[in-house]
Amino acid sequence: MAKKPVAATIELPDSLFAAPINEALIHQAVLRQLAGQRIGTADTLTRGQVRGAGHKPWAQKGTGRARQGTRSAPHWKGGGVVFGPHPRSYEQRMPAKMRRAALKGVLSAKAADGALRLVEGFDLPEIGTKAFAELLVGWNAGGKVLVILPARDMIVERSCRNLREVRVLLADALNVVDLLEADTIVFTRAALDRAQEIYA
Repeated sequence: MAKKPVAATIELPDSLFAAPINEALIHQAVLRQLAGQRIGTADTLTRGQVRGAGHKPWAQKGTGRARQGTRSAPHWKGGGVVFGPHPRSYEQRMPAKMRRAALKGVLSAKAADGALRLVEGFDLPEIGTKAFAELLVGWNAGGKVLVILPARDMIVERSCRNLREVRVLLADALNVVDLLEADTIVFTRAALDRAQEIYA
């Protein structure tokens, strides 16, 4: 059984939670992250790659039909594709300072909205989904919850695995998309120290 959470008031570091909120920069960071998730393996055959159809369908003259050179032409069924997709990378470059500024802008916006929760730890002696859910209720962490940990914790990760609205993320892997999608962000004190060390 998890211990009853105790509420406390602390001052958040300005280096992470009092940064300017640049919406255009955040938007660019979101587009970059989503573009980077695209696999980019879509591929089509050009008229030169279609197998067979190397001969003329019929004679050039005398049939009364339009002249045709090959069945691999784009206007034929099964022919090549004009300007179709080919394997490519959708990666967008963005300087590290800009990515960090966008991340701090999102954290500052979430702090201003009162969506942050800072806890000492979870004190879960064993894996327990019900106990973890009770902790979230005690912290008034509702909606989509993002739990930030300083390092892998199998008890916490497996305790919230069956909670559909809860996701666990390491402080080393903070990103604008996950932060924006979360209604509540729960930091452990160690995770906050780690995030400040990396991103401040």
